[in-house]
Amino acid sequence: MKKISAPTLFAGVLLTASFAAPAANWYPYAAEQTEPAFSDTGVKKPIDYSPLPKASKKWKLCVSFPHMKDAYWLGVDYGVVEEAKRLGVSAQVLEAGGYTNLNKQISQIEDCVAGGGQAVVIGGISADGLVNLVKSLKAKNIPTVDVINGINSPDLTAKSLVSFYTMGQEAGAYLAKKHPAGSAKAVVAWFPGPAGAGWVEAANKGFAEAVKGSSLEVMAPIYGDTGKEVQAKLVEDALQSNPAIRYIAGTAVTAEVSQGIVRARNLKDKVQVISFYLTPDVYAGIEKGTIMASPADAMVIQGRIAIDQAVRALEGKDLIKHVGPKIVTIDKANLKQIRRDDVLPPASFKPLFEVK
Repeated sequence: MKKISAPTLFAGVLLTASFAAPAANWYPYAAEQTEPAFSDTGVKKPIDYSPLPKASKKWKLCVSFPHMKDAYWLGVDYGVVEEAKRLGVSAQVLEAGGYTNLNKQISQIEDCVAGGGQAVVIGGISADGLVNLVKSLKAKNIPTVDVINGINSPDLTAKSLVSFYTMGQEAGAYLAKKHPAGSAKAVVAWFPGPAGAGWVEAANKGFAEAVKGSSLEVMAPIYGDTGKEVQAKLVEDALQSNPAIRYIAGTAVTAEVSQGIVRARNLKDKVQVISFYLTPDVYAGIEKGTIMASPADAMVIQGRIAIDQAVRALEGKDLIKHVGPKIVTIDKANLKQIRRDDVLPPASFKPLFEVK
């Protein structure tokens, strides 16, 4: 297999590599490189990812998130700030306040760059709505890294993300295995997240593909922002309108709020919950048995890799243009085999918006 910039990036991987290193020395990490880069249909090759030991100077990075309203983006924040500290660079972390605030995200990034930012890491609100911004950043020779959500631009420097198509597919396959063709019908209420976001549409497609041919009857996607109040109302409305629902599947926030709703409605013996990505509360729910399962995309590691990619680009070092952690589906049966600190932030971590 290909070796890149030894000894900092190593090809070839054992799955156990991603669970072996302590959080302070998180690498090498079991990951997958997509070739050709930025392709939806690219081939994924297993690698061990290791970052640079240190940055050559104190670069100034701008990091933009859609929001910090749930524990998922808190985990990305943890990965970003810890890797910036480890590499010795500064970072300003911005959050736009929600998936309806595309213009705010764009203006925040522009202001950060105008203030001296030398590279940008973007968790995009929209797959298409940031294309012009990325193009303008490239014209200014500002490296731009796409983290987590996905942006449809050939002008990106690199991507640090997993396929949300695969995340949705993993969740759908988990349910489909329980309900093969010919078995009794089971109704699934499906909550993929905010309409129009690239990661949501990808997860929706993957989930739909995975349940084809099973006995699952999936309701039309119920879209909505990933704020807890929004998701709780959507779940309540769905359960009220369709008493036949047996599974609630969707975002981590959907799963988190559904636990209490299912309990309050005395449906715990009838309705089960599954998320298509992991957060601390989803992890805790799996431990308690109130959530069945979730694919884990190691959002902390995605944040770390994005910072390393940005620094590599600034320093003209070799970088893998399209990479993400290997996805593992977690349920109660294998939970103890997974190092929590590899896939989630510490329970005590609070949002940090600046690394000096």
